Amino acid sequence: MSRNSSFAIIALFVLGLGLFGLLVWGNYRFTTQNPGGNDFLVHWMGTKSFFEDGLSPYSDEVAIRIQNMVYGRPAQTGEHELRVAYPLYSILIFLPFALIPDYNLARAVWMAVLESALILMSFLSLRLVRWRPKPLVLVLFLLFSVFWYHALRPVILGNAVVLIALGVVGILLAVRAGNDELAGILMALITIKPQVVLLFVGYICIWAASQRRWKIIIWFLISMGLFVGLAVILIPDWIIQNLREVLRYPSYNPPGTLPDALEAIIPQGGERLGRVVAGVMALILMVEWFINRRSEFRAFLWTACLTLTASFWIGLQTDPGNFIVAYPALVLTFAVWVERWQNRGVVLSIGAMFLLFIGIWEIFLTTVEVDYQPIQSPVMFLPLPLFLIIVLYWNRWWAVRPPRVWFETLESNKTPSL
Repeated sequence: MSRNSSFAIIALFVLGLGLFGLLVWGNYRFTTQNPGGNDFLVHWMGTKSFFEDGLSPYSDEVAIRIQNMVYGRPAQTGEHELRVAYPLYSILIFLPFALIPDYNLARAVWMAVLESALILMSFLSLRLVRWRPKPLVLVLFLLFSVFWYHALRPVILGNAVVLIALGVVGILLAVRAGNDELAGILMALITIKPQVVLLFVGYICIWAASQRRWKIIIWFLISMGLFVGLAVILIPDWIIQNLREVLRYPSYNPPGTLPDALEAIIPQGGERLGRVVAGVMALILMVEWFINRRSEFRAFLWTACLTLTASFWIGLQTDPGNFIVAYPALVLTFAVWVERWQNRGVVLSIGAMFLLFIGIWEIFLTTVEVDYQPIQSPVMFLPLPLFLIIVLYWNRWWAVRPPRVWFETLESNKTPSL
């Protein structure tokens, strides 16, 4: 490595460290004036209590500590109980932040990590779909990617789903590059929120088996074994404790499935409609998984994006705050539009970003309920998944097998006319 290259790397590292420090400083000013970040607080306190006092993160004592920080007292009937429901091995992610005794500072650093993850995820997503927007479009894209509802709200709440979304993009890139070992390890890491990625991981395993890319599955199982085994060493019965909290979770949370959300929106028949939609989505996924089980990467990517999107409506417990994991589907949509229509596709993409930015924030602000923190309406279950399902199927043929590829294949297989 040349001397100039070494100097450039050092300069970039120092610059990046300085920018990260500015993020932490700005976030700290925000956190001291705006209490909250309860998604992070729950796991910060759970991890801190385990390593400092030997308490199980799933214990009532830890839950009361968290509730005292939020409410100033234990939670009352009908209030959010703020209990740890992640798998125990998630403490490996939260441990560095639990070592920071000042919660506001720990939250500020955590927010800076999530903000950095959003920016990195944006660039990696562009690389994933091979879209190289011009500078002005890139700036608009990055601003949208950081400040639209499904990105900014998880950052403010401190939701680890941003890191899950980054991991999803990393997995897709690793699969395309043939780095199956990395793909398997990342698949295990993103299971700290298993309900969010259950179908996505399942589809990748099915596709990998069909492609005989056994390393993906083997490294996933090895990594999961290590994570679960380490957690068992720390708390032997953590799986039972965690399962108890997972089953308890829906009882103190807002609607977490499409049927429950539609029941809250449409008391008469909403739940039945939600179950029908969930059944249709499950059927669609089974068909697409079967059709694309031996597909090349382009069709695999489209199916993975559909899987991430469909998982929001298929009946698994989730929350609109988790919808950032479907970000690759959005970027794939923009890239396909640009590939199909060039400049008109760019204009359409910018228009869609504007519509999603203004529209989703407007829906949230006009339906939000203010409690111990702003509570989003069940209607937030609808806009993004509906948009993505429509555009994914609008672009399906081009995304899976674009006309130019089809034409080249046809030409190569053409037989002389008689």
